[in-house]
Parts: sequence; structure tokens; C-alpha cells
Amino acid sequence: EVQLVESGGGLVPPGGSLRLSCAASGFTFSSYPMSWVRQAHGKGLEWVSSINSVGTITSRPDSMKGRFTISRDNAKSTLYLQLNSLKTEDTAVYYCAKGLGYTGWVPATRGQGTQVTVSS
Repeated sequence: EVQLVESGGGLVPPGGSLRLSCAASGFTFSSYPMSWVRQAHGKGLEWVSSINSVGTITSRPDSMKGRFTISRDNAKSTLYLQLNSLKTEDTAVYYCAKGLGYTGWVPATRGQGTQVTVSS
């Protein structure tokens, strides 16, 4: 059974940083590209970033460039998302997802999510 368990969310002031983690199990993590998506309250899923299976190529929509960094540790079957210079509009539930994302993507497999709240 595929399991994706996110952690690391919380309440942070504008301009702050967080590092999200996603522990994967139930599949060969190192064989798959992985992604982060997010969903703000009352809005649809939004693709944040993706990384290839070996961690050498990343992608993201233009709107996400510059502040968020995706990475992975295949030895630990763990995906990461470093969030910097956070803004109130980054408030959302962040999900780890199996697969390569794109704008409009709805992943078939994702975790339960971790809440990120940016507020003073």
C-alpha cells in the first residue's frame, strides 16, 4: 500500500521559512518523480513543484519560482519542500504526490497534507 505522510507545517509570520517533509512507503520511491501540490481554503489544487526520480531535475510553474525548493533523499525515501519568504497567500494545505506535476494536475496518489499558515 502506497503511503505518503507529510510533516513540518505550522504557523509562521510573513517572511518566515518552513521545511516540509514527506515520508514515502509502499513503492520504490527512487523510481518515481515526485511533486508537491497545495490547496488553499475554498480553492482548487495548485501544482507547486516536481523533481525527477534521481533528484537532478526540478520543475515548477512560473508563479512558484524563486522562493520554494524541492529536494529528495532516496536513501530515506523522503521528499522535501523548503519554503522561504513566505507570504499570506501561501497559506494552504500542502500535499506530497507521486508523479510529475503540471498546471491543472490532479494527482491520483497524495498524502493527507500538512497545514501551512502564514500570518502575523
